[in-house]
Amino acid sequence: MNTKLLSSIIVIFVVLLLFIPGKTFAATQTQSVTLTPSNGEEIGFVYEAFLNPNQEPADEEDTPPFAPKEFLSTAPSVPRNQRKSRGHGMLRITNDLSKAYVYVNTENVNLEDINMFHIHCGRPDQLGPILIDFGNSSNIQKNSADGTFEVELRNEDIEKVSNSGHGIVGAFTAGCPIVPGIPGDVKTIAGMQYIAQKGELYFTAVFI
Repeated sequence: MNTKLLSSIIVIFVVLLLFIPGKTFAATQTQSVTLTPSNGEEIGFVYEAFLNPNQEPADEEDTPPFAPKEFLSTAPSVPRNQRKSRGHGMLRITNDLSKAYVYVNTENVNLEDINMFHIHCGRPDQLGPILIDFGNSSNIQKNSADGTFEVELRNEDIEKVSNSGHGIVGAFTAGCPIVPGIPGDVKTIAGMQYIAQKGELYFTAVFI
């Protein structure tokens, strides 16, 4: 199993993803091989993040003027270095890259104030487009009522976001490019895992 650190934000939070490469074993012609297709359903890739407001490089007043208003807070913003909100997130992906499981726990966060909750793609200090919109597959507040947000993701969850981008704003905010600068969005869990492996996934939450 490959274990890595998942990068994460929560508009308040951003975390860098650290990659720990798996071992590569040399094979010989005489070596016996046992193949077990059912093992593809087991967890093979794990990414972890500890969420902290200070991982985000700027405060709300630094938001670009072209940012869609639905991504902006309507309540007074507290400077990041004064926020007490913290979180711990995990992304677990099966060996066959058919499913992913997300778990997020937060402290000092009012769940009722969360308006949107996403996974974005982008390098550290970069505001990247949305890969997963948790609002499409879950009621965020009800899901988090027991203290931990949990959701299962499949290819269609990624496709839904990619297909939702309309107009100039949608083109830049919905769907993660397979290769930056070249047309074509990621549509699969396999593509998600590839971006995570490069350390370019993070969580964001938008608060009312």
